[in-house]
Amino acid sequence: MNWQEISGNWVYIPRQPRAVIHFLGGAFVAAAPHITYRLLLENLGKQGYATIATPFINTFDHRSIASEVYNSFEDTLELLQKRRYLPPNSLPVYGMGHSMGSKLHLLIGSMYDVNRSGNILISFNNFSARDAVPLMGQMPQEFNVEFSPNPQETLDLIADYYDVRRNLIVKFNNDTIDQSYTLDRTLNKIFPGKVSTQIINGTHLTPLGQDFQLSINSQVFTPFDAIGQWIKQEVHRDLHQLKREILDWLDPVVGGY
Repeated sequence: MNWQEISGNWVYIPRQPRAVIHFLGGAFVAAAPHITYRLLLENLGKQGYATIATPFINTFDHRSIASEVYNSFEDTLELLQKRRYLPPNSLPVYGMGHSMGSKLHLLIGSMYDVNRSGNILISFNNFSARDAVPLMGQMPQEFNVEFSPNPQETLDLIADYYDVRRNLIVKFNNDTIDQSYTLDRTLNKIFPGKVSTQIINGTHLTPLGQDFQLSINSQVFTPFDAIGQWIKQEVHRDLHQLKREILDWLDPVVGGY
């Protein structure tokens, strides 16, 4: 099927879905996840994973955003089951987030009694507002605006209340704003042996890789054409590795249902 907007969410459902992924994107690209993460999500869809991607607009109140996207997802999931796009209450549900989307899934798992078979947390980011938001670092110290919850409060919430036992953490080797190591330590204290952390090639933007087409003059192959082909190959290679890590982590569990 093609992407459909249903009850404020973007939905992609293969013919015989075997699991549902609730996807949340990064802070500045989350408003249109069916476009910005299209290649990754559609590749997972081809392997039988239905996606409900919830768009959101970033604010400083991350707790409220987590509540809104969770309730929106639950409403859409119930609607899809009623319309028989998905079988009722029989498919495992996974959360998957990129950057801020990972933080939101961790907040959801700490604030609600969620029914999740696991969470996939890609490029976890938990910076303060002063470090994360452009120009905030140039503001006077008395201009004290912070995310809610702030970074330490977020880690405390996870340590005290997070209840999703099985987790995949993905860190890219060329990602300077990733904080997955801190998350790995926190989750392993709660669920030792249940956390898989994978470091793979790529950058913070790897999940956004798109299947762009190169326009090459068949008679004159220029250095720019060569560079373009190399970039496309590198983007696809890193994105393929990300997809493989996700599928390898999902398959043993899904195969048991």
